[in-house]
This record gives sequence, C-alpha cells and structure tokens, in this order.
Amino acid sequence: MQSVADIKAPISNELKIFEAHFKNSLKSEVPLLDKITHYIIKRKGKQMRPMFVFLCAKLNGEINDDTYTAASLIELLHTATLVHDDVVDDASHRRGFFSLNALWKNKIAVLVGDYLLSRGLLLSVEKGQFKLLGIVSKAVQEMSEGELLQMEKARKLDIDEEQYFKIIKQKTASLIAACCAAGSASVNVDLEKQNEMHTFGELVGMAFQIKDDLFDYQLMNKTGKPTGIDIKERKMTLPLIYALNHAERSKRKWLVNSVRKHNDNKNRVKEVMEYVRNSGGIEYAADKMDEYAELALKLLENFSPSPSRDSLAALVNYTILREK
Repeated sequence: MQSVADIKAPISNELKIFEAHFKNSLKSEVPLLDKITHYIIKRKGKQMRPMFVFLCAKLNGEINDDTYTAASLIELLHTATLVHDDVVDDASHRRGFFSLNALWKNKIAVLVGDYLLSRGLLLSVEKGQFKLLGIVSKAVQEMSEGELLQMEKARKLDIDEEQYFKIIKQKTASLIAACCAAGSASVNVDLEKQNEMHTFGELVGMAFQIKDDLFDYQLMNKTGKPTGIDIKERKMTLPLIYALNHAERSKRKWLVNSVRKHNDNKNRVKEVMEYVRNSGGIEYAADKMDEYAELALKLLENFSPSPSRDSLAALVNYTILREK
C-alpha cells in the first residue's frame, strides 16, 4: 500500500497552495472566531477530500483557480458538518484533538459550524461558482438525510441491507462523490465525465464506510475509537445485518434484544461482537467493500494513464487497506 505522501505526489504543490486558500477563506474580524479557526487549521487530517478534488481535476484537465475554490468549498462545508456532528454526538475528541464543543461548549461550536457554512456559500457566490455550489449543497442535503434515516432506523432496529446501502451512500459516499464531481467540473469537462467521476467517488465512499464499520469489530482497533461503539449507539452496520439475516429465530431475537436493551452492557456487547465475527459477517462485509473498490478501479480504466490516475487508484486501495 502506498503512503499518503506518495499518493499526494502529483498534487503536492497544489495542496500547499490550497492551504493558503483555505486559511484565507476562514478569516474573520471577530477575534474569537480567528482563534477557533486557527485551531481548526492546526488539527487538519490527511486532506483526503481535497486530494480527491485535485486528483480528479488533474485527471481531466489543468488545475485552475476554480479548482481551489472547489476544494475550499468542500472543506468548509465538510468541516462545518463535523463540528455539528460533534455537538450532536456529544463527542469530546476529533482526530486526536479536543473537539470545539469540548473546548468552547455547544453554543459556540454550533455558531462556528454555521459560520463555516456561510463562508462556503459566500465563497461560491463571490466566485460565481453556482455549479460547484449546487454539487456540494446536494451532498450536504444527502448527508443530513442519511444521518436522520440512520437515527430513525436505530430506534426501530428494522434496517435491512438495501436500507443500509442507501444510508451509507447518502451519509458518506455523497461527499466523496461531490469531491470528484466538483474537481472535474472545475476544469470544465462535459456533464458525462462529471457524472462518471461522481460515480467513481460514490463507489470509493461506499467502500470507505464499510471499512469504517469493520473497524468496530477489530480486536485491536487503531482508529482511536473504542470497539463496539456502533452497537452501543444501536447502529445497524453490514456485519451485524448479515449476522441477523443468517441467525436462527431465537438467536436473532437475542441479538435484537441485546442491541435494543443491553447496548450499555460491555459483556453483552462483546458477546454480540463475537457472534457477528463467528457468523461470517466480517468476511461478507469485506467482500462487499472489495466489490465497490474493484468497480471504482475498473471505472478509472476509462481514463488515459497518468500520475493522477495512478494516485487515484492508490487512494482507492488506501481506503480499503488503511488501519485507521
């Protein structure tokens, strides 16, 4: 598996320039906001989403000012959703740092999230990039719908495989798809190519979320997230859905009852996890993840060989082979 640094190589200069663009897009005359946005920049992750934007742009043409706008817009709206997610989840950490709500409390965190959303909207209006705004806004809508659908299903525990794929398509894959579509749109390719890149991003996003779901069943988890958290939050992920679908009636009833009424019992959660592991649910989910990754790699073959195409292929493999 290639390192993230190797994958970034074809766009390393562009990513450095992007950092300045993104930092500039966060500026405010309010000292508290400047302090918080500086903290946000300091705790940036691997820059996966900007990588998708720039690599897809370079795959289809020449990176230009619109590409930097697209990447900044994606990062602003994505960061806003993360800030709001931490408030909703009452999370105290994000990427190894304290979350904004942990340091500045919920009210300020929500307002900062709103500010980031407004900056994204204003940036696209100032640049006249309504096409990019449309792509990203649609993704944010789908992300919200996916999260709400998942919360609704967590109450009833009646999610099936089809609904699971719908949820992860909306809540995770839609944003990566938007990155790829926005990157290609920024270099003015035709709608057919944009849709092709959107599909590519969607396939990668599906594989990405299944990989995240699999982390929850690892005995030694390197993500920094405790194992079994999805069960504790009553999230019906693919390994559990498979186990339920292949369990005898009495065992199925025990599983549902465990998730519904005993999700705070550590021993019961461990028993459920062990049952899922032994049921073949992990292997089934891993196979599905690999299928999505293979489809994404196959789609890349429609493009001429280039360092950008190689990096996108490496990014697909990184998605399913990463350890956190």
